Amino acid sequence: MLLRQSYRRKKNLSKIIIVFFIFFLFLYLFIYRPLRAIETRARQLYSTAKELKTIFSQNDIDLLNKQFDVFSSQYQDFQKQAKSIYWLSFIPYFADFKNGVEAGSYLVKAGKETIEAITPYADLIGFKKGEVSFVEKSAEDRLQTALLTLDKVLTKIDPISEDINQAETRIGKINSDRYPQNLGKTEIRKRIINLKEQFKGLASLFVDAKPLLKRLPDILGKDGERTYLILFQNDKELRASGGFLTAYAVFTIKDGKMKITQSDDIYSLDNSITVRPEAPTEILTYHLGVSQFYIRDSNLSPDFAKSIELFNSLYKKSSARVDYDGIIALDSKVLVDMLTIFGDTEASGVRFSANKDSRCDCPQVLYQLFDMVDRPVNYVKENRKGILGDLMYALFYKAIGFSPSKYWGTLSQTMFKNLQEKHILIYLVDQDLQQAIEKLNFSGKIKNYSGDYLHVNDVNFAGAKSNMFVSESISSVTKKEGSKIVREITIDYRNPYPHSDCSLERGGLCLNATLRDWLRIYVPQGSKLIGFEGSSKKVQTYDSLGKTVFEGFLTVVPQGMAKIIIRYSLPEKVDVNQLLIQKQPGTYENKLVVEINGRKLYSGGLDVDKEIR
Repeated sequence: MLLRQSYRRKKNLSKIIIVFFIFFLFLYLFIYRPLRAIETRARQLYSTAKELKTIFSQNDIDLLNKQFDVFSSQYQDFQKQAKSIYWLSFIPYFADFKNGVEAGSYLVKAGKETIEAITPYADLIGFKKGEVSFVEKSAEDRLQTALLTLDKVLTKIDPISEDINQAETRIGKINSDRYPQNLGKTEIRKRIINLKEQFKGLASLFVDAKPLLKRLPDILGKDGERTYLILFQNDKELRASGGFLTAYAVFTIKDGKMKITQSDDIYSLDNSITVRPEAPTEILTYHLGVSQFYIRDSNLSPDFAKSIELFNSLYKKSSARVDYDGIIALDSKVLVDMLTIFGDTEASGVRFSANKDSRCDCPQVLYQLFDMVDRPVNYVKENRKGILGDLMYALFYKAIGFSPSKYWGTLSQTMFKNLQEKHILIYLVDQDLQQAIEKLNFSGKIKNYSGDYLHVNDVNFAGAKSNMFVSESISSVTKKEGSKIVREITIDYRNPYPHSDCSLERGGLCLNATLRDWLRIYVPQGSKLIGFEGSSKKVQTYDSLGKTVFEGFLTVVPQGMAKIIIRYSLPEKVDVNQLLIQKQPGTYENKLVVEINGRKLYSGGLDVDKEIR
């Protein structure tokens, strides 16, 4: 009996051992070994990706093609190995892994299609090639080549966009909430959230940009001459849409051939209007000694398209008016960036540089322009503010005179950044194109937004170039007070620099003077003002652009400071967990702090529109 029981126990134990052996063999063969193989290929892929990034920075299209072929082949091996554990997709983490791998395959495909599309025109967009035929062409021939070959590149937009969309769809399926906040010292959940948001933004960019990209040949005059106005906004004398309108230029483009037909200061344009209307109430209230409405003061709205409507109401009366297809507004940062890229440039016998000038603690080009334009003299200045157009003209032809592989990559990246930061604003007459510009956020539009909203808009009326010296910090603190959601906005203005010599008799160059600031705060429509401290004029409350506006006025003296504190309650319907803060065009280095219910959600620069969740 005992022997039989002992035999049974040994037999059962043997069965258990066999089951465990089979189980662990299964784990080894179908989970552990595939995972180790996947890890090995992932490390190899990561190493190749680092090399690919280095080669990309070298702007060598031939090397980029070769390295991307290696990366693509390795990714196929990685994906093939990854499929060995797809059967585990009933487990959420493995399902996320599968979605991530599939998203990667679509991105690799999109990358390959992009490189294939640009390879024939690589030198055109700043990459080096073995052939130099494009470099040897004249400036006009380069632009014409660009336009005539653009259609071939644009045929790839749809498949590339679809690949990006497929990748974003799969990344969107990954649930970041199931992952821990941190694994040791490494942030996990936040990285996944950022990755998902980046993919979403990338997919949206392709979708939003497609209508504009497909019409680029038309915009660049392939099917007929196009005319565009360039407006120069002096952001050192800040206005609602970016800066005081100081000069303008007219350029035409046809079949890739561009020419500037007119360049002059804005005062000449104003003088071409014989009968001017009375200045709007805003100018009569806040400006100094201005009773008539001038084109130079027409950008009163923080929404650029609305300011263009005011501009057009006066421009149509000008004897110098031309019909245009679009308007491009630039501020001084664009000018400085171009000089930084291309180096010192001469225009009308004057040298301009991006190097710092100790006389204003600012780039030399700004001081030189202000000195030429604004310093009082006892003689008539020729080409006063037209010098700015001459400088931009010289920079343009300097750009296309160099080998594209030397500068164009950096230039395009810099200009795209300036579009994002609203140092360049675009308005197009064609409404379909204008809608595409608005979707890309290149139009300076005050957005409709379903969640919470904030926009601070400053206008310098007769305060010299004091915005060059005044820093601005914005603090937004939101709390629940009883049944209400209350926000307190604190804006600090500081000017640590001494007053300029503004004596006309002595011929002083008046750059830093007392800032006279017309201030508007745009908040969700239906918000109720509780308090507004720091305004030297009566506070106004009204609705505009689909928002409620709180309006006041303040001054900031040189070597002084000012503070505005605004408290208001938000409408019940507003979701404070989604806050859009729109940056004012022409501003940079403004500081921003956002706190909600005792939690600091953002602290940093307000360089682009911020969506805070």
